[in-house]
Amino acid sequence: MFVQSYTQGRCLTMISGKRLADFGYRAFSGSMMLLTVYGAGMCVMRGYRYMQKQKQVQLSAENQDSGLIKD
Repeated sequence: MFVQSYTQGRCLTMISGKRLADFGYRAFSGSMMLLTVYGAGMCVMRGYRYMQKQKQVQLSAENQDSGLIKD
């Protein structure tokens, strides 16, 4: 796993390539999961706002006074 080398009295810990690749894969996968959750949340909020706007337009159309439109 770890390879230690001593340089001028200090211990340097070197990470193996497999361990570094595993860390990179997990970091990338985690960021993609967060991005997916964020995107899903944005889609849900947009759909919710769309539905609210449609309700508002429908109520507005139902509450229009037909007496204002006279020929």
